[in-house]
Amino acid sequence: MVDGFGWSGTKEQVYLLARELKKRGVDVELALAYQNKEMVEKLSPYGVVFRFFENHTKFNRLNPANYLRLYRIIKENNYHVVIANSPHAYDYVRLVYPFLKNRPKLVVVKRSARVPNLLSLKLKYAYADAVVGVSKAVVKNLASAGFPEHKLYVIPSAIDLERFYPNREKGLSIRRQLGVPTDAKVFVNVANWNPPVKGQDMLIKTFSELNCSNCYLLLVGSLTDTEGNKLAKVYSVEERVIGVGFRENPEDYINAGDYYVMSSYLEGLPNALLQAMACEKVVIATKAGGVEDFLKDGFNGFSVNVGDFNALKQKMELVLKLSPEEYHQIGKRARETAMNFTPEKTCQEYISLFQKLLGIK
Repeated sequence: MVDGFGWSGTKEQVYLLARELKKRGVDVELALAYQNKEMVEKLSPYGVVFRFFENHTKFNRLNPANYLRLYRIIKENNYHVVIANSPHAYDYVRLVYPFLKNRPKLVVVKRSARVPNLLSLKLKYAYADAVVGVSKAVVKNLASAGFPEHKLYVIPSAIDLERFYPNREKGLSIRRQLGVPTDAKVFVNVANWNPPVKGQDMLIKTFSELNCSNCYLLLVGSLTDTEGNKLAKVYSVEERVIGVGFRENPEDYINAGDYYVMSSYLEGLPNALLQAMACEKVVIATKAGGVEDFLKDGFNGFSVNVGDFNALKQKMELVLKLSPEEYHQIGKRARETAMNFTPEKTCQEYISLFQKLLGIK
């Protein structure tokens, strides 16, 4: 199950897992919001069954009808496993489960390295049969906070390699649409506007300090076309910072860039960073969440400590000086790294978890 609507990293992962499970012959049903048209459109061709429980409004979590619908869905359909794919989705499940006579095995997915408070660990997450962390950092944080280690599993997020691959023509097309010169050096960041978590405000400030008149910063994600462009004016780089808002084809915008830069303070396993690596981009990222699980500084990209924007600026200056051969080799190694995060591999790890929880050998 998943709450809310629109598209995000969480929705992408729900889509990929449901799609791959269905391909493997697993019966998959998805409990979701009435307003989630995107998920229905993407998964309908695969035969996924949809069960609508959430009327997503401002006060949706206070609406008892949402909980009653979810209760009936779980009660009437004899599931073996229920997966709550976000903290809010788990809030729904946690309140419904005590009223069920027959309770499917309960798996909650933790996609952020933020550590829940002690009350949440004891009264909320401890109720689950398994907690899946999308990176070692997520699981390590939970274990260090006192969560039972025997319930913790690391299953990394997946990258849709059918979408994310080097595509120069698509990238050039986006540049033409945006009026970005072919010979410009373009940094790309893909994230919904959320400066306290994603650090886009400091990224814009750092970009403004680069001594590169032929450099552009492309921001992709909800509200980047308003808040991002507004902040670019504050730093007098509105001509070279382009916020385009939410886009359903982020792969084309990543391919429009030369470099991908991630400025986050907090991550679990950053999907967009891996997607950029799959597109053979030279990436620069803060060591947030599980980044150090796969990004090796100077080998398949570059990394800096979280919050060190002076170091981020230095790495941005460094990549601008890479020779074509150095750029090519780092990009090639980046894609090789991303190819370890396939939907098929993630799906198999979930199936193994299901078998363990259900006692199937």
